[in-house]
Amino acid sequence: MHTFLLLCISFAISLILVPIFIRLAKKFGFVDYPNYRKVHTVPMPYLGGVAILVSFTIVTLFSQPAEMEYKPIIIGAAILCFVGLVDDKYDLKPMVKFIGQLVAIGVPIYYGIIIDTITPFGIEINFGVLSVLVTVIWMAAIINAINLIDGLDGLATGVVIIALASIAVITIFQSNIFVMMICIILIGSLLGFLPYNFHPAKIFLGDNGSMMLGYIVGVLSIIGFKNITFISLFFPIIILGVPFIDMFFAVIRRFREGVSVMRADKNHLHHRIRHLGFSHRESVVLIYFIALLFAIGGVVMYLATVPGAIIIGAMLLLTTNLVVEATNLIGSNKRPLLNFFKKIFDRIP
Repeated sequence: MHTFLLLCISFAISLILVPIFIRLAKKFGFVDYPNYRKVHTVPMPYLGGVAILVSFTIVTLFSQPAEMEYKPIIIGAAILCFVGLVDDKYDLKPMVKFIGQLVAIGVPIYYGIIIDTITPFGIEINFGVLSVLVTVIWMAAIINAINLIDGLDGLATGVVIIALASIAVITIFQSNIFVMMICIILIGSLLGFLPYNFHPAKIFLGDNGSMMLGYIVGVLSIIGFKNITFISLFFPIIILGVPFIDMFFAVIRRFREGVSVMRADKNHLHHRIRHLGFSHRESVVLIYFIALLFAIGGVVMYLATVPGAIIIGAMLLLTTNLVVEATNLIGSNKRPLLNFFKKIFDRIP
């Protein structure tokens, strides 16, 4: 009941704050203008991340959590939100933005929130001096995965809501009330923001919002899966399947084309789905559905036995391959799996 109250409070505060930040963004020039690689056609306020962070911080402090991990979550989120805001305003170089990400990632590391040990098949592996590097790579991957998926109205917001809900469910089974509570508070803030962000959007997350959300999800995944096993290490990756797929194949696609992996393009998953003829809203809802499949798969995989987890993993890999081939996400016209299924169905009388 207490958690539901926090959800309602964060939702209400966010719902009230967002229109205020829309006006502030327009007044002080925090507006994203259309260009050749962006979908929107009119100037759009991009202080969404700031509104979400304010709502999230107010309710988190109001909840008075006993665990001190809330401090690095809020401090690092504020740092990354500021870096994203500067990037939205002045279009920082990728390396400068990455340095800002490293500064934010340094906050949870300073507080001792790191990936230090995994236990594959009952064998404990301690990363030792490499723990910090592993944590940095993990956090940076999640931050940039969420950042890259933020290409359509409401897309990143909805995908993160689905991911947070899945993490919350798993942490309930772990009796990790703190992580569950933080997830619920942030879900409330995002639900209050989504009506203004869904197509046609009145405000964007901006890099300040997408990177900040990626940071919080990254920290929660480390705290929520502390003392993780080899298999559970992949739960956050599965839960965040859509943004990770998009990021992974964007890197492969750019490598194949011989261009910088940091170069922006219009061939992300959401772009490719739109090229298939889906409308803006249809594309977003379709990706929500794919994200939900991966999120449910992650939860079921957590509850399953090892053989069951392997079966779920194989099904998710099959789904990933079908999505990649259907959308031509990798930049290749080869579709072996789709052609295989087509031949099978063609033989059916």
